[in-house]
Amino acid sequence: MPAAIRDVMPAFELFQPTSVADTLGLLDRHGADAWVMAGGLDTFDWLKDRIRRPKIVVDLSGVAELRGISESGGGLEIGALTTLTEVANHAMVKERYALLAEAAGLVASPQIRNQGTLGGNVAQDARCWYYRAGWPCYRAGGNICYADTPTSVNREHAIFDADRCVAVNPSDTAPALIALDAQMVIRRGSAERVVPAQEFFVGPGVNITRLTMLGPGDLLTSIRIPGTWAGKQFYFEKVRDRQVWDFALVNIASAIDSSGSSIAGARMVVNGVAARPYRLEAVEAFVRGKARNAQTADQAAQLAVQGAAPLRHNAYKVPLMQALVKRAIRGGDEWTS
Repeated sequence: MPAAIRDVMPAFELFQPTSVADTLGLLDRHGADAWVMAGGLDTFDWLKDRIRRPKIVVDLSGVAELRGISESGGGLEIGALTTLTEVANHAMVKERYALLAEAAGLVASPQIRNQGTLGGNVAQDARCWYYRAGWPCYRAGGNICYADTPTSVNREHAIFDADRCVAVNPSDTAPALIALDAQMVIRRGSAERVVPAQEFFVGPGVNITRLTMLGPGDLLTSIRIPGTWAGKQFYFEKVRDRQVWDFALVNIASAIDSSGSSIAGARMVVNGVAARPYRLEAVEAFVRGKARNAQTADQAAQLAVQGAAPLRHNAYKVPLMQALVKRAIRGGDEWTS
């Protein structure tokens, strides 16, 4: 792929509000012209590459209301601007929801986790290199998917639910939040809506231009995690090419409620295989009431990949996903009988 040569970074007007009310006012006033910046890591990539040219950038770093972790309704509420480092190290998160703490602690590198936020991690855009390099693909408003042609480089792309676009969701914390049945609190103007984390993420069949339901004027203010799965048996694993910096090739987040040697209930979510975190609802239903053993794990792994449609270079994701499902059910020990 030839290197792209672009003009200097375009000028934009920067606003730095200090309250949620002021932020919502700015978003309402400027609509689709406003670009919301949390930790800035996704934003800086777009601006450095000169791909996005926003007229208005709304920097949230001064909005203290969007930070912090507190007890709420038997669970926790986490401000969208809370850093990944704080999420990973917070005593209540580690004690009750170790799944999220582990996922947050495996995002990129310590320096990035110190700056990156939970809200930014779940709201970041697709990392498909064709899209990020400015190619006029479906996701960018064009009429082709450059990652889905006979000569494409598509090793990191989708094996499920492709609909014109084969980019995947890159978030590590997203599958953990869905497994924990979290809710996303979204403000627009004076209105607030609370949506399940599973519905927060959208596939190309719903909106091919974004990975989440956030639209112009919307502000993700916090994430609420109910007490339902607090203290259950968790498993998170991230497979990547390198141990730092890299996004997941495939990751898995699971929460299992055991009754003796049987599985009373489970939530299991895989990311890196579709445009939205891929919840394995058929697997969850299958394992309910079954023994947590190798036979259950093997059968669940076969069920998990039904319907997979690998591209030219990513068929490896099918056996990789099967192995992760087995390890999640076995608690990390795939081979114990």
